[in-house]
Amino acid sequence: MKVRVHNNWPPGHVRTPGYLREKTGEIERKIGLFSNPEQNAYRHAPEQRELLRVRFKMSEVWGANAENPNDEIEAEIYSHWLEAV
Repeated sequence: MKVRVHNNWPPGHVRTPGYLREKTGEIERKIGLFSNPEQNAYRHAPEQRELLRVRFKMSEVWGANAENPNDEIEAEIYSHWLEAV
């Protein structure tokens, strides 16, 4: 399933890499449910969020500057940062 990373820039503790925001990738696998680290960092009662491993082509992440455009990078991203495309 293809997904896009939200382009949110909230203040505070964020676990989603900035260079992946607004990028489109494909879910490689579901990892499981975990406490939301963005809430946990501030000692709020963390909600359970699904953690997913998402695969991105280097050409999607770095555009024309990608040294090897067909190489891939994978990142673990919580579901609330993703939208289906």
